[in-house]
Amino acid sequence: MTERATVDMWFDPICPWAWMTSRWLLEVEKVRPLDVRFHVMSLSVLNEGRDLPEQYRDLMSKGWGPVRVCIAAAETAGPDVLRDLYTALGTRIHLQKYELDEKLYREALTEVGLDPELAAAANSDSRDEALRDSHNAGMKPVGTDVGTPVIHAPGPNPDEKIAFFGPVVTPAPKGDAAGKLWDGVLLVAGTPGFYEIKRSREIGPIFD
Repeated sequence: MTERATVDMWFDPICPWAWMTSRWLLEVEKVRPLDVRFHVMSLSVLNEGRDLPEQYRDLMSKGWGPVRVCIAAAETAGPDVLRDLYTALGTRIHLQKYELDEKLYREALTEVGLDPELAAAANSDSRDEALRDSHNAGMKPVGTDVGTPVIHAPGPNPDEKIAFFGPVVTPAPKGDAAGKLWDGVLLVAGTPGFYEIKRSREIGPIFD
């Protein structure tokens, strides 16, 4: 049997592009020998001290809530709970258009079998050190001029890891198309000296 590799993805629940990438990675799991682990980064942490448009500044203020809840859940039930909790949060945020409030957090926590009282973590900074540690672990290898999604994956050599931002893709490829994109992403990300390939976005995320 082919040994399965571990791929780590850092997400912020409020980012629609990270959501698209996460759904793609779950498809890749089905067609390539890899297992995805999910970790928390925070756009609110990333954008601290930056001069932001008012609307985005308001979003960053609200954005502390869901990442704090994720950290509280991981501390309570272990990091593996983030896989299902992210799905529960993301489905409500991106597909059902929930507000970032207590109702969202309590419903998502209940869905994954956790105490809904953990929703109180959204308004507490008591776990922010752990949040920053998780955020920095994901972002340090790629730098702070990118956001989420960030992926850490096996490199071309057995003991090597590669880290990169993206891919930003919509809609999320499925089946063999998901696997082919993964193969291509690993190829370019594993090329020494390769930094960027990009084109202007003409459409927003397609949630299907």
